[in-house]
Amino acid sequence: MSQLKDQIALVTGGSRGIGRAIVLALAQAGAKVAFVYRGSKEASDKLVEEVTAAGGEAVAFQADVSQLDAASKVIEQVLAKWNRLDILVNNAGVIKDGLFLRMEESDWKTVIDTNLGGTFSFCRAAAQQMTLKQRYGRIINISSVAATHVNAGQCNYSASKGAVNSFTRALAVELGSRNVTVNAIAPGFIETDMSEAVRSKAGDFIAKKLIPTRRLGKPEDIASAVVFLASAGASYITGQVITIDGGLSLGAVSG
Repeated sequence: MSQLKDQIALVTGGSRGIGRAIVLALAQAGAKVAFVYRGSKEASDKLVEEVTAAGGEAVAFQADVSQLDAASKVIEQVLAKWNRLDILVNNAGVIKDGLFLRMEESDWKTVIDTNLGGTFSFCRAAAQQMTLKQRYGRIINISSVAATHVNAGQCNYSASKGAVNSFTRALAVELGSRNVTVNAIAPGFIETDMSEAVRSKAGDFIAKKLIPTRRLGKPEDIASAVVFLASAGASYITGQVITIDGGLSLGAVSG
């Protein structure tokens, strides 16, 4: 219950789906959690209330992570409230699928600016505090199996997540000597609003034919891994991309 007692965490894209589960899991582990949401204030307020009702502490900030100045503004507010930042989880992401020859430039830019640009800007703002003032930190970037297990219509999304993986490894090399670890988690098919369209179209085929564990992932499957990577037990793990997909990326097709 107190695995992360009194540590300060920041989660982007925290009001729904995987991000929401991460906020709840970090709070349950004892962290004080700030999270960023872009759209629904109602959903973010409800999440703050849920964390508070369970005895935790959470605060929400509205921001668009694709805007480069958003990160510094949010982290300034986190530091003003709690004076430090121990854990950063870059979870905010968007999908704008479309076949490459028909893909609008705006759809390419939106995905890259959000998924990769948001990760870059929040890491840069957090690293200033973690490396120079605290000499401690945990950075966890949420990637995707789509970085390597590619699908038609996802050139923008796959490119953004592949870049997040490489960025994670490179940043881990630079920050390691300052006691800051940088890792990524690559989820497979997770039951969220973002994946609903794909899941509805595919029906039971994905779970029954493509995933050895015969089930789709739940947001909590990702959240529990985030808590571990943020904990003292993961202090010697850095620069890794940890795949959590029930075996999907093994490529085995069931008969």
